[in-house]
Amino acid sequence: MSPFWAEFVGTFLLLFIGNGVVANVVLKNTKAQDDPGSWIMITTAWGLAVFVGVVVAGPYSGGHLNPAVTIGLWMDGAVDAATMWMYFGAQLLGAAAGTTMNYVFYKPHYDVTDDGSAIRGSFCTAPAIKNTWNNFFGEALGAFVLVFVVFYFVEGTLEGESTTPVGLGSIGALPVALLVWVIGLGLGGTTGYGINPARDLGPRIMHQLLPIKNKIDSGWDYAWIPVIGPLTGGAFAWCIKELLLTTV
Repeated sequence: MSPFWAEFVGTFLLLFIGNGVVANVVLKNTKAQDDPGSWIMITTAWGLAVFVGVVVAGPYSGGHLNPAVTIGLWMDGAVDAATMWMYFGAQLLGAAAGTTMNYVFYKPHYDVTDDGSAIRGSFCTAPAIKNTWNNFFGEALGAFVLVFVVFYFVEGTLEGESTTPVGLGSIGALPVALLVWVIGLGLGGTTGYGINPARDLGPRIMHQLLPIKNKIDSGWDYAWIPVIGPLTGGAFAWCIKELLLTTV
């Protein structure tokens, strides 16, 4: 990547995410608008949760934890197709199991919660304002930022020469945790930033199956967006990464 494009892309990410945080706090009907403190708590916890997951999985699988990351690394030749599909299955099952354990842990509190939307929100995402195109764009772009930056974590240099083993765990879990945190702060205000098909689909399935008191529908009319959107964003991240590293 030339110095010009390096500065362009870096400044683009700076402003896109930085002003995204401002917009998430000050604009109406965003996830953070009514209670920024709670949104900071949620996004911080998701970043730390990613840290924990990558610390454990990183040395053995690379710590993808997200089909959008896996598809990007498959396109990059880091994993083969069979491994990609195996990762997809493991990620989906792990997400379903984790959210089921959360339900068991908090079951007395679920039983006394009357707000069906809040209950569903503790399982899977829903948009702040329902708009198919904008919601899809938000999920795709959030995942694009995630996977695009992850490529630079795992490749190690701006010239595309790999100096570290492939996988997030090979360089430590903190960088990707911080990345997920800042994506949530800056880009999560429209859809709740699923940016991970397994994170949304696995818990959504369990919301449908579990005998949860006061639950509402599982939002299947929206469910394809946090699945297809992030996969699209992850694939597009590889395309842009290749363009920047090979042609500009």
